Amino acid sequence: MNCLSAKEIVSKLDRYIIGQDEAKKAVAIALRNRYRRSRLNDEIRNEITPKNIIMAGPTGVGKTEIARRLAKLTGSPFVKVEATKFTEVGYVGRDVDSIIRDLVEASIRMVKEEMYEKVKLQAQTNAHERLIDLLLPVKPKPKAEQNDFQAALYMLLPAQEKKEELTDEEKRERLTARQQIAKQLNDGLLEDTIVSVEVEAPQVMALDVMGGVGAEINLGDMFSGMMPKKTKNRKVKVSDARVILEQEEANKLIDMDDVTTEAIKRAEQQGIVFLDEIDKIAGKGGGSGPDVSREGVQRDILPLVEGSTIMTKYGPIKTDFVLFIAAGAFHVAKFSDLIPELQGRFPIKVNLKSLTKDDMVQILSKTDNAIIKQYQSLLSVDNIDLKFTDDALDAIGDYAINANEENENIGARRLHSIIENLLEDISFNACGDHPMMEVIIDEGYVSSHLTDDYKKHNLKNSIL
Repeated sequence: MNCLSAKEIVSKLDRYIIGQDEAKKAVAIALRNRYRRSRLNDEIRNEITPKNIIMAGPTGVGKTEIARRLAKLTGSPFVKVEATKFTEVGYVGRDVDSIIRDLVEASIRMVKEEMYEKVKLQAQTNAHERLIDLLLPVKPKPKAEQNDFQAALYMLLPAQEKKEELTDEEKRERLTARQQIAKQLNDGLLEDTIVSVEVEAPQVMALDVMGGVGAEINLGDMFSGMMPKKTKNRKVKVSDARVILEQEEANKLIDMDDVTTEAIKRAEQQGIVFLDEIDKIAGKGGGSGPDVSREGVQRDILPLVEGSTIMTKYGPIKTDFVLFIAAGAFHVAKFSDLIPELQGRFPIKVNLKSLTKDDMVQILSKTDNAIIKQYQSLLSVDNIDLKFTDDALDAIGDYAINANEENENIGARRLHSIIENLLEDISFNACGDHPMMEVIIDEGYVSSHLTDDYKKHNLKNSIL
């Protein structure tokens, strides 16, 4: 587990998220407490549960990004779900367990990727040898006459028993040919050569039943050990065949039992679930209609947050130590509109602030994934050296704030809309068939190219 201090975690989050210091501090403490808990003995460790967090704030201010970056920092299994999904007909009270099943799947993928990196070199070596075999097939030797019974028996023999014994001269010739093929492969001379690769056909026999109790039946998994695997031949280039063979060889070297064991442990001890739009299932108690449905969803989520055991196809998963981070705008509903039991399971509540003009300008240019840097990289492919002046960034920040005030407040997402509108002509005309060209965006360019939708309308002069 990552042992970053709370201050170091906040410092890393600052590279991608502007402002919202209170929220970053809360998640950093929660993350550090996980590390502290992991260093304790089993007796006290099992008594310490995560302190779940609920974040309230308008859309586009960084709620989802904080949770996503937090998971990347720690290498923790992470899943984001929309609470409103479970208000649909057929889902209410039945499928909230799929949240944990998705978390386990994310953990399985994460552990497999890590183990793949460990066996990558060996898998590449094995795949290289198989590629040489594909490019240098064994010449069939003339067979003696066989009756029907002998021919049928020959077909049933394993592949390795069908190979004819080569003479010393044939072995030397084959070794020389393999060395030549290997050199050509290493030099990249055979990348476009077509080879036939035998791959496993995908299994589509799957049936998901009894979703409410977490039971899953996958007929493909059930009969995989009883039925022979179906394969098919694919004609692909050597460059594509190498990827296929490396994956096959890696799968042979990876022990899936070890993957499952580690993934379950990691999901239970380090898993993070982000419950978005939780305010949409908050409703004042009482009566009928949608409020009944919303309260039902809250009560179905409650056991997961409190701690329960969910059955998955990989085995039972305990949710006692999974960290839940909930978020919502809470424009209409209030935090107090959630059922008291659910409120009590989110002891840490933080409020995220609306973005200011200075925040918008920093989001445009200061973060590691700044919007301006993204567009500069995109247009550099077509030999456009895009530069923004400080007054241009200020103007864009003003337009973003004005647009959010006069229309729906969508936070930093407004910047993407403005930049797309601003750079539309440049993006359309750039084609890359010219030398590197410097294009400077200043305040005048911003004022002349943005549509009236983003310009503040002063209605005072129109009032009689």
